[in-house]
Amino acid sequence: MKIFLVYGGKSAEHDVSILSAFSILQAIYYNYYSVQLVYITKEGNWLKGPVYHEAPLNKESLHLTIANAQPILPSDLKEGNAVIFPVLHGPNGEDGTIQGLFEVLNMPYVGAGVLASACAMDKIIGKQLFQQIGIPQLPYVAVTKNGYKDHQEEILLECEGSLIYPMFIKPANMGSSVGINKAESRDELIQAIDEAFRFDRRVIVEQGIEARELEVAVLGNDEIRTTLAGEIVKDVAFYTYESKYLDNQVELQIPADISDELQETLQYYAKKAYQTLDGSGLSRCDFFLTANNEVFLNEVNTMPGFTPFSMYPLLWKNMGLNYGDLLEELIQLAKLRFEKKQQIEVEQL
Repeated sequence: MKIFLVYGGKSAEHDVSILSAFSILQAIYYNYYSVQLVYITKEGNWLKGPVYHEAPLNKESLHLTIANAQPILPSDLKEGNAVIFPVLHGPNGEDGTIQGLFEVLNMPYVGAGVLASACAMDKIIGKQLFQQIGIPQLPYVAVTKNGYKDHQEEILLECEGSLIYPMFIKPANMGSSVGINKAESRDELIQAIDEAFRFDRRVIVEQGIEARELEVAVLGNDEIRTTLAGEIVKDVAFYTYESKYLDNQVELQIPADISDELQETLQYYAKKAYQTLDGSGLSRCDFFLTANNEVFLNEVNTMPGFTPFSMYPLLWKNMGLNYGDLLEELIQLAKLRFEKKQQIEVEQL
């Protein structure tokens, strides 16, 4: 069977995608699969690279160009006996857009579907959904670019009236610390909102708190499994995109040093959030834990990083599921979801 490994992309998380793709290429079971590289450039061009029957020696081979790869159309991925593995992070990768393409092509693909991808990626929509089902959320103010342009003073007063400093300002549709800043004052709030609008026309201003950052990995379609929570051990208030993914400066503690009761609470909320989104394949649920043991769901990431030091595969490794077996489960889950969809379509005829 062929795996189309789709990576790169137009988002700010392009480089992380390449690291994730290289890690997958090192661990996939080549006795079952061949892997066709499909690289999306930062400009949005699709390039078909070599087919691998064994792991490449270095990640430089993943940097495809017009000179060493074949330009293709997205529709060229339509092929029998193949599964698409999109290891794309951020906009145009895990926001439902490319998942919609795969649905139109009628191809099995790894990860969340259109609905879960779109709702989880949008921090404002996600918070509204999770509030509806009673999962604790931090207070926030949603801001649109047009509204802010016309009513800046009123929106700043709303933020300062319903939140207290420090506040965290985030683009609604972006991940991995991109465009996110902490504000301790009005001047910093204005600067952070302006920065966030560079990445999206909708921004969320969220209450900042002193809290531990805990993450739970989720795996499955209809039958859902969760890991014990792991912790990002912080020695600074906020980690940048570079320190999280490119410089490997983040210390992880797996499992987190918390009570069994808190572990069960985090796993319950992770599973509930996953079901609410109609998740499939995988997700990583990120939480805040205060000194008073208050739990708040921060966000759900439907295509978490797969680098060698990423939390998601390390959480499953702690549960006894190694990297290669994890990839195999994700591929099988993609095939199973596709087969069930095909069965429903046949029954409708």
